[in-house]
Amino acid sequence: MKNLSILTIFIFISALGCNQTKKTKNLTDFVDPFIGTDYFGHTFPGATLPFAMVQLSPDTYTEGWTYTAGYQYADNSIMGFSHKHFSGIGMTALGDILVMPTVHSEIQVNPGSKENPDEGYRSRFDKKEETATPGYYSVKLKDYNIKVELTVTKRVGFHKYTFPKADNAHILFDLGHSLGEQSNKKSHIEIVNNTHIQGYKCSSQGTVYFVAKFSKPFSSYGTWNKSYKKPESGGGVINPYKSAESGKEVGVFLDYSTSNSESILVKVAISHVSIEGAIKNLETELSHWDFNKVRSEAKKAWNTELAKIDIDGGTKKQKRIFYTSLYHSLVAQQISNDVDGKFYGMDGQIHSAEGYDFYPSFSAWDTYRSEHPLMTIINPARTNEMIKSIITKTKNFGWLPAQHFSNIFRPSMVGDHLVPIVVDAYMKGIRDYDIEYIYEMMRKKATEPDNTSTDPESLRPGLKHFIELGYMPVDRDIESVAATLEMAYDDWCLAQLAKELGKNEDYKLFSKRAKNFMNIYDKGTGFMRPKMMDGSWLKMAEKGKMPGIATYDKHSYYDRFDPLLIGLRPNRHYAESNAWHYIWSVQHDVNGLADLMGGNDAFVAKLDTFFTMSPEVSGPNYVGVVGTIGQYVHGNQPSHHVAYLYNYVGEAWKTQEKASQVMNQLYQDSPGGICGNDDMGSLSSWYVLSSMGFYSVAPGSNIYAIGTPLFKKVSINLENGKTFTIKANNVSKKNIYIQSAKLNGKPLNTPFIKHQDIMNGSKLTFQMGAEANKSWGN
Repeated sequence: MKNLSILTIFIFISALGCNQTKKTKNLTDFVDPFIGTDYFGHTFPGATLPFAMVQLSPDTYTEGWTYTAGYQYADNSIMGFSHKHFSGIGMTALGDILVMPTVHSEIQVNPGSKENPDEGYRSRFDKKEETATPGYYSVKLKDYNIKVELTVTKRVGFHKYTFPKADNAHILFDLGHSLGEQSNKKSHIEIVNNTHIQGYKCSSQGTVYFVAKFSKPFSSYGTWNKSYKKPESGGGVINPYKSAESGKEVGVFLDYSTSNSESILVKVAISHVSIEGAIKNLETELSHWDFNKVRSEAKKAWNTELAKIDIDGGTKKQKRIFYTSLYHSLVAQQISNDVDGKFYGMDGQIHSAEGYDFYPSFSAWDTYRSEHPLMTIINPARTNEMIKSIITKTKNFGWLPAQHFSNIFRPSMVGDHLVPIVVDAYMKGIRDYDIEYIYEMMRKKATEPDNTSTDPESLRPGLKHFIELGYMPVDRDIESVAATLEMAYDDWCLAQLAKELGKNEDYKLFSKRAKNFMNIYDKGTGFMRPKMMDGSWLKMAEKGKMPGIATYDKHSYYDRFDPLLIGLRPNRHYAESNAWHYIWSVQHDVNGLADLMGGNDAFVAKLDTFFTMSPEVSGPNYVGVVGTIGQYVHGNQPSHHVAYLYNYVGEAWKTQEKASQVMNQLYQDSPGGICGNDDMGSLSSWYVLSSMGFYSVAPGSNIYAIGTPLFKKVSINLENGKTFTIKANNVSKKNIYIQSAKLNGKPLNTPFIKHQDIMNGSKLTFQMGAEANKSWGN
């Protein structure tokens, strides 16, 4: 070594440094798309891009809550590969435009069953021959000896099928395939020429138009229509050499003769607007046939997006969980406009998004808590587009919609949670849109319970009672306790925005209504308790006895109060939760809640009990009670902020302890590694924020509660060119407690930071230890 010149040493060290930099930037190596595909994570393993329109993924089954994403890791056969999937929702939907390559002596038009794949075109596969990385998926179809590879652009699915030598190879398009409920409307498919087919699929989530191009001309073709069986052909449903078909269960088969290891490429572009839109998307995004180039570009796009957060330290397992959580946070929100900006509006008309991408789905009850707050940090430009999308669809709809999917509004979860999404963005300085318009529409919805200009189901449920009584009565309104609490929070958000806009009278009005949670707190039981129209409390249930069901007009409800009862809609008092879960849903006024309970000591005692008592609930078992620590349910959203409430009452060390427990106990780097339904990135974004050391307890407040950092160093590379850095000196599996903290070199003695601290590129430094410093953060 001593004979090496200084220049040689410099070159050697420089090369080593370059290799290390290159390696650390290949963050896709830490992403495992199979995480969350087992149990109830409801994620999909297929190929997609950040915020893309296409999610090209295998489907293994189509029915039931377990298959909301069409795939379960434990399955060993595949029906085909469809182009639309939600990531982690509680609704079985999409699975549009299914494609399946086969080698068979007969044309099979049914997929067959999981129990007997030979009944149809379904194929078995081995897990060892299935791989997935961001932007790429591959599997060997065992029954046909076909290797399938998938990659994508934003609006185009790119298939590569490598066939064996065969004279009876086929590619099937099945428009009758859907996840969950099928539409009663007819779909359509047509063969334009021997390298081009097109059509549209009508599903419960709207119409998806498509165009497909093939690298090799097919030798023969035909259609099928399963709703029309011809007696003259023995009940068969296929139509050889027919070039078009319309119906609810139609498809086409395309025939090939292939040589050994011959690859046929298929490009499938989609649009929610028209076939012409799909063609334009294809011509713009994928004009060539270079599969590896598209795969490489997809990987590059993912590495660019994932690099917005760099982590140093932690185990490989923790890095896999972190970057997979970030990945899932980035596939949750999906655009629906074509390359020319056109999109299908909430009024059923075609509109154009000028200079921004349009987002059609807002699972707001789930995502306002952590998914959208995370986006305000790492994707403020896209957040601005999401707010523009909300404004646009409000104009199209003529009213502020509530939670909705695929730009189709249906009454669902309690609350009016587009409000906190908008307010949180505006209060964090994301403001390139018409705030006066959207404020007035939010105000209108919050103050006009008898408005007749919109569908009654689009109004805030129970608003008249909320205004006149200060709560939702259990004998009149569905999920009355949850609805009261959620609406009080929404009004607090409106108050913050009104104050920011100088609307002082509105600020007073909504601030007063934000206190309505006090009207349903029962000091006798220590819970937010159902209250009757006449102001009396709903009677207590007898111990061990299931409450009965009472009715008023068309409304039904459980006639007794049991703090552990969740029950079933429409009778339950809380949304997917019980009284223990929902008592903490006063995130906008934690100290006010503590005062109701009798002060900080009583509040802490109840929190301690919450985390240590039995996880069991009363009544029928509810599938969402998963990921439990006592009555804390991480598999459902109302609990997500609760570990951070200790910060507000002088016990920050307990927040550190509980947040660490949730991260280490309820997240794993395995297919079953998400403890509950990811709900469009809500569980994943919780982990991303919490592992960095902070969480957004009350979106709209600009304040983040500090928890416990998991990594030695985190660098958030902001869109404004600055970097927010978090260092955790001496952090380890045991050293989870903050001993001291500094913000930009100055002592930080409060367990909170502001959004502006992040966006200014501040440096947050923690000194960690194995013993709790009970005085820090008080």
